Amino acid sequence: MRHVYLLFDFAKDEEKAQQARHKLEGWKQAFRLDKKLLYKMERTAVAPTEVEPKPVKAEKPKGRAKASAKVEAPPPAPSEEIKLLVRLAFSGHEKLSEQRWVQRIPTEEPFHGASPKVVRAGEAAFEATEKQFDELA
Repeated sequence: MRHVYLLFDFAKDEEKAQQARHKLEGWKQAFRLDKKLLYKMERTAVAPTEVEPKPVKAEKPKGRAKASAKVEAPPPAPSEEIKLLVRLAFSGHEKLSEQRWVQRIPTEEPFHGASPKVVRAGEAAFEATEKQFDELA
């Protein structure tokens, strides 16, 4: 069985990554691609960037009480980069189906902006990608 890997880098966009995962699950069920379409997500920890909190002035209360400046913390920046690895495993007589999925997946909405990359058997990065896919839980 031949394998083709599709790599998608969602950077820190958790929402897009979850949309992509949901779309893949839908395709697996709708087209009965149980063992032919497998995916794994890789999350890489990134050093958090430090941003100083900005003081926010509170409204002036009525009376003689002094307005105190409150410090509002910025929303936490995502600390993980998300990569999605999709493995298509079609048998030799399903070449046309494989070709259609390789063309379709990168053009769909959540995958389109994630810098899609196709790695086929025989390419230089194939063995490293296959090893990476196997090592992910």
